[in-house]
Amino acid sequence: MLRLLYSLLWVVVLPLALLRLAWRARKEPGYLQHVGERLGAYGGLPKSGPWLWVHAVSVGETRAAQPLVEALLAAHPHHCLLLTHMTPTGRQTGAQLFGKEPRIVQCYLPYDLPWLVRRFMRYFRPQVGMLMETEVWPNLVHGARRAGVPLYLVNARLSPRSYRRTARFGRAAASMYRDFAGVLAQTAGDAERFRALGVPAVQITGNLKFDMQPAPAGVALGGQLRQAFGARAVLAAASTREGEEAMLLDAFSRWESLAPGVPRPALLLIPRHPQRFDEVAAMAARTGFSVERRSNLDLDRVRSPLTADIVLGDSMGEMAMYFAASDLAFIGGSLLPLGGQNLIEACSVGTPVLIGPHTFNFAQATEDAIAAGACLRVGNADLLMRTAAGVLADPARLADMRAHAQTFAGLHRGATVRTLAAVAPALEG
Repeated sequence: MLRLLYSLLWVVVLPLALLRLAWRARKEPGYLQHVGERLGAYGGLPKSGPWLWVHAVSVGETRAAQPLVEALLAAHPHHCLLLTHMTPTGRQTGAQLFGKEPRIVQCYLPYDLPWLVRRFMRYFRPQVGMLMETEVWPNLVHGARRAGVPLYLVNARLSPRSYRRTARFGRAAASMYRDFAGVLAQTAGDAERFRALGVPAVQITGNLKFDMQPAPAGVALGGQLRQAFGARAVLAAASTREGEEAMLLDAFSRWESLAPGVPRPALLLIPRHPQRFDEVAAMAARTGFSVERRSNLDLDRVRSPLTADIVLGDSMGEMAMYFAASDLAFIGGSLLPLGGQNLIEACSVGTPVLIGPHTFNFAQATEDAIAAGACLRVGNADLLMRTAAGVLADPARLADMRAHAQTFAGLHRGATVRTLAAVAPALEG
């Protein structure tokens, strides 16, 4: 009954969802491309497979899926891989990562209405499906079971807050999760919460993000960018969200009073959402800082040290470069109650991390990084600047944190192999 009511609600909101695409296209034109796919129309895309299907909603999930996608293609050379998304930035990230792989096809997942899901399943007939992290759509999960498609929730996480919300639906939530062939949880805590919902087929496979390897070309570019800053230290503020930049810029403007005697570093400011690049650049300029944009920098031609107070990271797919160029990195989404973002990518290139108080989406990875000495938690933007100054002014402490960051990232690898083993029964025969 709840799923019927949910489907009826989708019928009502579908026109609004289409209008929302047009609204969002004002800042990100990609939302008006491939709209037919969101309605289950895939004419023009290859139908023949056999298909391995991975759904990665946006940028973070797509990047996290990279080691899994590469391992699936290597393990199943006679299959093609369908990579679905919900956002243009996710699709763009997939194209950057896999655009040269002829066996990968990208498209949007349809809206979660039963007949749209049936169109998707009939068109591609995937042999197995893997939804990344938290992407649980009731009609999609039910439709996959009815179509005979084994569906796995991989790299699955369920925060305590999400668990409380989901548990309100009681048996309906348990019934939906039972339609999965398996739930492959990141941590023991995630697994425990899934089991408390009544999910029987739960395994702990670890976090795929630990298996992400920084692109050597990106790391090399990071070295060039770091050289361009000359003798100045570099502090990154990565994946920042709306509301955080204002707090960071205010505290950064008061560096001399917050960290007397410590030279102010260059700030690499990298907003999470590309549609906000211009807004954040204007905000930084209004605060009185000189701003250089990555998109205007030709690193092969930078001859003298960069003098700008702030370099705005207004590019996609270059996070490895930004982290490799930084002495220390703050990970955004954590100063405000947004749940935080992935800190593993910074650690994998040996860049230690500062994190705010709100990390419920990455709780275990954050606590493990703190325990390993790779990460320090700060309560607000002022404490962030003070802590950054303390670390940057102490070369021995900074070197120690860098070593701990790389060790931490290396110790937790292996989720890809465990995930492949868990989905193997669905591909046998």
